Amino acid sequence: MATRPRLLTALLAVVALTGTTAASCGDDQSGVTVAQVGRSEVAEVIDAPATVTARAAATLTAPADGTLASLRVQPGQRVARGQVLAVIDSPSAQERLKQAREALRAARRAGRGVGVGDLGGRRRGTDKAAAEAFDAARQAAGKIGDPQLRSALLLQVDSAQQQYESAARAADQAVAAVQRGMAGLNNAVSALSAAQRLQAQQAYDLAKATVDALTLRAPIAGVVQPGGTRAAAPTDLTSLLGAAGGGAAGIDPAVLGAGAQGGPPPGVDDAVPAGGRVTAGTPVLTIVDIGQLGLLAEVDETDVLLVRAGLTASVELDAATGATYDATVRSVDVLPTSSARGGVTYRVRLGLGAGRLGEGEPAPTPRPGMNAVVHLRVREATDAVAVPASAVFSDDGRDAVWVLRDGRAGRVPVTVGVQGQDLVQIVSGVRAGDRIVVRGTDRIHDGQELK
Repeated sequence: MATRPRLLTALLAVVALTGTTAASCGDDQSGVTVAQVGRSEVAEVIDAPATVTARAAATLTAPADGTLASLRVQPGQRVARGQVLAVIDSPSAQERLKQAREALRAARRAGRGVGVGDLGGRRRGTDKAAAEAFDAARQAAGKIGDPQLRSALLLQVDSAQQQYESAARAADQAVAAVQRGMAGLNNAVSALSAAQRLQAQQAYDLAKATVDALTLRAPIAGVVQPGGTRAAAPTDLTSLLGAAGGGAAGIDPAVLGAGAQGGPPPGVDDAVPAGGRVTAGTPVLTIVDIGQLGLLAEVDETDVLLVRAGLTASVELDAATGATYDATVRSVDVLPTSSARGGVTYRVRLGLGAGRLGEGEPAPTPRPGMNAVVHLRVREATDAVAVPASAVFSDDGRDAVWVLRDGRAGRVPVTVGVQGQDLVQIVSGVRAGDRIVVRGTDRIHDGQELK
């Protein structure tokens, strides 16, 4: 639940000082304070927990088993998009590519010297090879923890299988026609060869993509970090089958869709040294784009309707005591998320600006992942009729204040506008110059005389 913090002291004057009198009443009315209504600036602020986010992050993973043959960058180094960062040596990937290339060539030559009795056997062999490839893809997808991502990847595998099955059905129909003596052998051989070529082409594309991915290139510009992130999974069928090192989830889940696969236990460095062994999916390097830092805040459902793009905010970091940073709301999510406390919150994305210390010196630059508190100025009123929040009480469901008329207290309904925790705007009911009870409202009754 977001809270409304205390406003700056300059905005929290109980009343305008000019011409104001505040005094405690006699012993029988101890604790009751009367003051004059004045004008002031009032700001309504919402507190929300937040996390500093990078603009983007991408993790490069090993596409196959092998060794890290070459590491061409150092931790902390800035790299450009497309720059070669590392090369992996994988004899097994090279051998699979060689076999896939030979199988593709054989599939393209298929159809020469084939008898009617051979059609069924060839068809079954093609089906077996295709089934093994799709089963392997489904097993890889089933290991992903994120249920939504797992479902999306399984749909992609299903789509690829449907393409193959369409070609296979055409081959079945042609073979059946030949066996019934209703069509020529050439038509059946042609249909069967098309299915074989499709299966062989898919296997070759996968093997070729795996070999190409052995050269790891930076997908984005940024700073190099060894190892990977904690939230990770490939996002396409090629990556799922081990073909490429995809992007890694950044601090903000919206900046990228994928990342490294898990990570080591606490206290274990996951950096892979040059010459070190890797397996398919091992995180090798992560690139983090910190050119523009942001914030990902969680605003409670009771406050989110007041938040909109363009609102300004001040930010405090746990790691930078005494520093204050500027921020501006970029967007508010439409769909909610469950907060750690079990309530419903909405993610608010902000751009993070410069920070300053109490002495006016520049504040240190934050790092992605740091905890913060965002103070969102959702509403404000200048030169408003304002009273202390302690002066307002509930009277049969309506806001009211005690107003002094001829020395006696009278209950007056009011309409509240902008609400700070300590100072609130009064839209109607009282005017500047009126004298009201600002403390001890629960000790007053209607018509009570106040000296």
